[in-house]
Amino acid sequence: MGWAIALTQPNRRQRNRSSRRGEHGMGNRSLSPDRRLPREAALRHCLQLGVSALQSHAHPLDVVELVVRELENHPQFNAGKGSVLTTDGIVEMEACIMDGKTMRCGAVSGLTTLVNAVSVARLVMDKTPHIYLGFQGAEAFAREHVSPSNFAANSQSSLH
Repeated sequence: MGWAIALTQPNRRQRNRSSRRGEHGMGNRSLSPDRRLPREAALRHCLQLGVSALQSHAHPLDVVELVVRELENHPQFNAGKGSVLTTDGIVEMEACIMDGKTMRCGAVSGLTTLVNAVSVARLVMDKTPHIYLGFQGAEAFAREHVSPSNFAANSQSSLH
């Protein structure tokens, strides 16, 4: 199951509402509390992180990357550190990020050693004429543009 974060300008009706609603694909209450509660706490943390960044007037695209990186760094989610192994026993991650205002986007797939795929996707958008890089090309690009501290050996235990 995938997930997405979108920031949009609220319409007049939405501006008058005081409630916030998060869509995160975790409506399954059949998860045991020891699995569900840490995920819910992480989502609340990510929501607060994003709200604080927006209130500090951070660029919305920076906020999206920040929040997704936080999710990728949390072992409870099937992304980054929490990635599930493929049938070949390796991690393959993908990410995409898009600026809805300019319609620019960047995407990567097949990353096997980097923890924060969303940041590589952002670099593809910002630093290349391309929209998508995959597998060996994405890995080579990441190694050229991302700090070595963001890499992990290719096993699920080392990503945690």
